Amino acid sequence: MNRDNLPIRTGLLRFATAGSVDDGKSTLIGRLLYDSKSLLADHVTAIEAASRKRGLSSIDLSLLTDGLIAEREQGITIDVAYRYFATPARKFIIADSPGHAQYTRNMVTAASTADAAVLLVDAERGIQTQTRRHALLSSWVGISRVVLAVNKLDRVGWSRERFESIESEFRAIAQGLGFAQISAIPVSALLGDMVVERGTNLEWYRGPTLLEWLETAPARHDEARGSQALRFPVQRVVRVPQGQGRSDRVDADQDFRGWQGTVANGTVAVGDQVVLAGSGQTARVTGVWLLERAVQSAQADQAVTLTLDREIDISRGDLLCSARDAIDVTRSIDAEVCWFDAEPMVPERPYLLKLGARQVRAMVSAPGERIDVETLSWAPGEGGLQMNDIGRVRVRTQQPLPVEPYARNRAGGAFILIDELTKRTVGAGVVR
Repeated sequence: MNRDNLPIRTGLLRFATAGSVDDGKSTLIGRLLYDSKSLLADHVTAIEAASRKRGLSSIDLSLLTDGLIAEREQGITIDVAYRYFATPARKFIIADSPGHAQYTRNMVTAASTADAAVLLVDAERGIQTQTRRHALLSSWVGISRVVLAVNKLDRVGWSRERFESIESEFRAIAQGLGFAQISAIPVSALLGDMVVERGTNLEWYRGPTLLEWLETAPARHDEARGSQALRFPVQRVVRVPQGQGRSDRVDADQDFRGWQGTVANGTVAVGDQVVLAGSGQTARVTGVWLLERAVQSAQADQAVTLTLDREIDISRGDLLCSARDAIDVTRSIDAEVCWFDAEPMVPERPYLLKLGARQVRAMVSAPGERIDVETLSWAPGEGGLQMNDIGRVRVRTQQPLPVEPYARNRAGGAFILIDELTKRTVGAGVVR
């Protein structure tokens, strides 16, 4: 395939990687970094030395991502590792998550901010329970595009039939998960075929390499910019009293008051009418500031300061919306929660719920249903949630919150639960 014919994108792409233990995920990421020339020379030298210490004759690329001593000793990935690299076309952030079932909660953390997911399968072993679980979790956190990387094709004689069999089985599993795009790529992370370079062993495959796929995958807001209603969670109120400074945005002869945050959805422009969620109070945007520079508009993922034409009581944690598509506030939330903590969830016990910059006390009901990983379907649930369980619950909050379905707005539809005493994050949830 000619790379010049592919629609190369230039924005940052965040992607998560997941796979069962020994599927070769760490080696795949190492190969991606190594072959794309994204490693410093001293880093490569250190990994070569570590490989020789293990008695290996060639570099062990898996050591590039398994940074903890325990990970290197056991030969497994334990913690979520973030890696950054760039090609001439694009910048990337990799969230590498563990493969063990006991670290499913780490997969949720890794995938929560991802635009796409790379799911690994060992060509010898085929689809595993963890493959199903990772596909489910990718869909659950809102990832719409996944690529199935069928690894270790070198161990099955570069078999096209084996690759197509695994692809067909995965597509049947993922059929009901709502992915917008499912792609499959045969690779050999050990030898490098179809990761960055095409190699010479998979001539029957005419699709893109893994890197080419990543360079063409849309980021989360690429296709939605301008089509979504404004959602602006306020993170900070900034005030400069009269006479205490002058810059491009602050006149020394008058008070300055602005509201800072990151645009979660849609766009905001000078002249737009906005409404404070839950209050009905409206105002018109008089200024949009990107750092110290005045701009006419800002879009999703940009951190800006807004000024308004009238005084409204707006605090940290409040939400400014497009006046044409405002949302209300509620104290009762239907949600799906993934439980992180080793101690089971206690129904009706108070927890702290954090949504954006707002933190309130909340109680969680016993799950009415919980997910069956084998069938990827919901089954009746009893008692509290155990670690790594996902269940459907009703959350009642002490104060009203502006929420909307996670499928519509990831920023306004996701929250975490915190233990009041230990301050541990015990769960993460999405609004149904």
